[in-house]
This record gives sequence, C-alpha cells and structure tokens, in this order.
Amino acid sequence: MTTLLLLAALAPLGYLAFRLGRGKALQTMAAGISMHSRPQQYGWYSVVWMGLPALGVAIAAALLSVFGVIAPSRELVLIVSLVVALLGLAHGLRAIRPDVRARNILDNTIRWLLLSAALISIITTVSIVLSILFEAMRFFREVSVWEFITGTVWAPGDTFLEAAGRGDEVGEGTSFFGSVPLFAGTFMVTAIAMATALPIGLLSAIFMSEYATRAQRGIAKPVLEILAGIPTVVYGFFAAITVTPIIVDIAAFFGLDASYSNILSPGIVMGIMIIPFISSLSDDVINSIPQSLREGAYALGTTHSETIKKVILPAALPGVISAFLLGVSRALGETMIVVMAAGVRPNLTWNPLEDMTTVTVNIVYSLTGDLAFDSPQTLSAFALGLVLFIVTLMLNLVSTYLVRRFKQNYD
Repeated sequence: MTTLLLLAALAPLGYLAFRLGRGKALQTMAAGISMHSRPQQYGWYSVVWMGLPALGVAIAAALLSVFGVIAPSRELVLIVSLVVALLGLAHGLRAIRPDVRARNILDNTIRWLLLSAALISIITTVSIVLSILFEAMRFFREVSVWEFITGTVWAPGDTFLEAAGRGDEVGEGTSFFGSVPLFAGTFMVTAIAMATALPIGLLSAIFMSEYATRAQRGIAKPVLEILAGIPTVVYGFFAAITVTPIIVDIAAFFGLDASYSNILSPGIVMGIMIIPFISSLSDDVINSIPQSLREGAYALGTTHSETIKKVILPAALPGVISAFLLGVSRALGETMIVVMAAGVRPNLTWNPLEDMTTVTVNIVYSLTGDLAFDSPQTLSAFALGLVLFIVTLMLNLVSTYLVRRFKQNYD
C-alpha cells in the first residue's frame, strides 16, 4: 500500500517536474541563450532529480525493515519520501543551466538503471543457489554424498512414508536416501515427454511456416498456443482420468500389465503440454530464415521437400535445439501432472508401464510434511534441488555448445 501511495504521489510530481524543467529550458532559449541539450531532456533531468532520491529512501527503508535494523512506519516513509522528492525537484530546477549536459546525465542514469536491473537478476540467482547450497550441506553432514548419488533405495523414514501411504515398507527408524530412483523417474518422464513433443511440435512448425495458407495458419497457430495457457492441474486431470485408462486398456489388449499410476501417461500428457513451446519457437526460427536461401535452392532444381530437408532445417537447427532444451527444462520441473497421474512411489525400473515418481514431486512432499525443518527428510529436498539445478545447468551448457557449433558449421 505504501508503494502504491508513493507511486501515485510521484506521478503528478513527475509530470510537474517535466513541465517546469522543460519550461525553464524554453525560456532560457527564448532569451537567445544556447542550451547544451534539448528542452525535453532538461524536463527529464528534473524528473530524475525528483524521483530517484524519493525511491531510494523508500527502498532503503524497506531494506532496513527486512534486515531487522529498524522498522519505520509506513506514514513516516511516505512523508520522508515526498519531502525528499520536493527537495530533489527544487534542486533539479535550480541546476538547469546552459552548460548542464542533461543528455549525457540521462544516458548515464539509464545505463546505471539497466546495470542495476542486471545486477538484481544476478544477485537473485546467486542467492537462490546459495540458499539451496547451504541447506544441502546440512543434509550432507548426515548423509553421505556418494550414498545419495548412487543409492538405489529412497525411503526417508516411517513418518515421511506414512504421508505417502508406504509406512509399512521399511523398519522403524530406517532411512535410505538413494536418489537414483527419483532421477530415473524424472529422466523417464522427460524422455517420454520430449519423444511426444519434439516430432509433433517440429512438424507443426514446418507445416505452418512452409505449407499452410494464411487462413490455415490463422486457425492452427492460435489453437496450438491455447495449449500453453491450460493450467497444469487440468493436464493432470486429463492424464489421470482419460489417458491412463486408455493406456491400461491398450496394454491389456497386448497382454501387458500396466499400473494405473504408470509413468507413461504423465509423460505423454506433459509432451502435449510442451508442444506449443517447441512449435512456436521453431516456427519463429524457420520464418526468420532469409527467403533468398529458399529461392537459391529452387533455382538449383530442388523440390519443396528437399529444400526443407537440405536447406531450411540445417539453417534452423540451432533454434530447434534451443527449443528442444527449453522443453526439457520445462519437463524436468513439472510436478502437478506427475503427482496426479503417477503418484509418489520411488521405483527404479525401465518399464514405463509401472509407477514411478520424480525429483520435484519428492521435493514438494518433503517440504509440506509435518516434520521439523532441520530433519534429514526435509533437508533432502534441498539436496535434490541442488542436484537438479546442476543437471539443468549442464543442459544449458551443452545447449550453448551445440548451438554455437552448428551455427559455426552453417556459417
């Protein structure tokens, strides 16, 4: 509320500062005095002197309150910020002179604001990594890193298992923190999802960019993009109620035994959810290829399909790889579909018709239980998150390398 009130008060003050600063510059120029910058730049110069100090006061008060140094009242922060804004406005108007380089000052101010935005993103990322790392280190003081990475049994204890409906599987006080079954389920569902999404998404992009008429594209592209706006919980219902019974019936027809919590169902539905990401990105990449490449291929006597295969797809390959790895990252972090369709049972198997679970599902169950925050069962969520972060980072590094390599080869 304080922020909204402050912004509401600074908006008319900013308009007033702009008008007064611009007006003073125009009056000076009307008197025959040459100014370094344009009148509107002096107006924005006054706005900067008015707004930035006031926002700085509000941000400083918020940081002091967050770190527990002092907690000033909202009214006091609002009053002090407005007083500082008025003082800054007065100083900005008085500082307008012919030799003031308002244009350069504005450029430097914008540069510092952009740098601050970039630093906020970097600091936020580093803070997330450190917060996960410190809690994971607490977990690894009690559990061996080697056991965690190579263990094939995930059974954090009776209390945790009772919440998952498996309290009778291990003895009292027994805990196993082998993460291999969790990552096996994560990679299994990701592989199924990408095997579903990549062919359909890429072929859809090729159709819309190379074969579809304007009317067909106007219908197909919005319908595909609607899939990206459907909540994941709806996909979870679709997987559990519609796709899973179909898979069970098909497996029974071929004499196979499929669980109603199989990992194949959420993988397929997750792939359907990812189709719009791959299709839209690939479509944009293919449309950005210069028309001269197509015309050159046609001039050499190639057919339309040969041009797509020999010219367009190699040129679009870096973008397709980026779209594919974006879909992989999306699949690695998905939770709701797996919870609703596959359950929470850690199971190490190669059979997609059996029930499995993923890392993100166990993170949710670890942090939403009734155990103490410093218990190994709860801290295991941070260890899983750290390993998942490392896996995602490695995927990003690999994608960067592949994109650069294919781009260099094509150039």
